[in-house]
Amino acid sequence: MKDYYNILNISRNAQELDIKKAYRKLAMIWHPDINNSPFAHSKFIEINEAYEILINQKKRGHYDKLFAEN
Repeated sequence: MKDYYNILNISRNAQELDIKKAYRKLAMIWHPDINNSPFAHSKFIEINEAYEILINQKKRGHYDKLFAEN
């Protein structure tokens, strides 16, 4: 299971604003239109996936529960 907190480089108790800031920072670095790395596209998708889960309280709660079980 992917560690979305690690992907966004935030703590497990990060607030919504912290998640948004981390996402924006990483998106600016890894956006495929900006970064020419061959890994940029996959990294950007991973960042978006982490953001979509962690910004939604319901999805985040479910994710945290599943992550704790592993």
